[in-house]
Amino acid sequence: QVQLVESGGGVVQAGGSLRLSCAASGSFFSITGMNWYRQAPGKQRELVAHITSGGDTNYADSVKGRFIISRDNAKKTVYLQMNSLKPEDTAVYYCYALYSGSWGQGTQVTVSS
Repeated sequence: QVQLVESGGGVVQAGGSLRLSCAASGSFFSITGMNWYRQAPGKQRELVAHITSGGDTNYADSVKGRFIISRDNAKKTVYLQMNSLKPEDTAVYYCYALYSGSWGQGTQVTVSS
């Protein structure tokens, strides 16, 4: 059973930063692409960032230049560094492993104006 556990969410003022972590169990981590999604109240879940097994990255236009996705295969962990946060970044953030189709439980990020 693959498990993903997110951490690092919280409340921050606009312009601030947070770093989310997603720790994975299992031996698949180094071969899977990983995604970060977010879901704001009343909105659909949207893809925020993607990182391939080789470390190539892609971002949603809304976060490009502000968010950075990275991974540490030795720690089986993917990160989302979020800078210059805006109130519209407020959402529950989820990580997702493409190899297994597994989701984490989500972590709340709230950005106050």
